[in-house]
Amino acid sequence: MRAAVLIWEADPAGLLEAWNGAELAIVVDSAVSGAEPGTVRRFDASTGPLPAGPVGSTTHALGVAEAIELARALDRLPRRVIVYCIEGSSFATGATLDPSVERAIDETVERIVVDLVRRPRPE
Repeated sequence: MRAAVLIWEADPAGLLEAWNGAELAIVVDSAVSGAEPGTVRRFDASTGPLPAGPVGSTTHALGVAEAIELARALDRLPRRVIVYCIEGSSFATGATLDPSVERAIDETVERIVVDLVRRPRPE
């Protein structure tokens, strides 16, 4: 099994190339949906489109949800795609990390480990 961790700060459209050939992609992104800062939402994008509301807005021309749907339309979506969205508190330049968001990051890492341990093996 080949594994890679990428910190992707560029336009999400580039994810199509980044996960090319992958069986599983786990994406973690910030969200601005109006939920409490530090709220973590998990979506299995393998089964269908991400819901519009909870994923929130993006500062990119193309968001993660749109990149996933583009990959799906082009038949370039990994077999499994799990998306975690962490509700942010402030996106201002120089803003410090809110303690609730910091705790949410730790929680998300733990949940990703569970996803990796429980993931179905290729047939």
